[in-house]
Amino acid sequence: MATATTIRPVGDRIVIKALEQEETTRGGVILPDSAKEKPNRGKVIAVGSGRVTDEGKKLPLEVKVDDTVLYGKYSGTEVKIDGEDYVILQEREVLAVFD
Repeated sequence: MATATTIRPVGDRIVIKALEQEETTRGGVILPDSAKEKPNRGKVIAVGSGRVTDEGKKLPLEVKVDDTVLYGKYSGTEVKIDGEDYVILQEREVLAVFD
């Protein structure tokens, strides 16, 4: 991670750096800050060790560091670390991984 503080999520949680939304529409209209939607696309910067099943077996996560993912608009918990905004969420809240 690029910050001075290292964060290591536990279990099936992942840390995401939200990617900024575009400031103009396809038609060229510039959006003011008040009209921009909350970002729901981000880059994975840290992953936990995996999910533990009811039988005690550890399952590795499907997402990995540097993946670009799509997550629900109201998913996860927003945190600020060293002045940067991040989202911590569980892997099940990830909707898709971009190739």
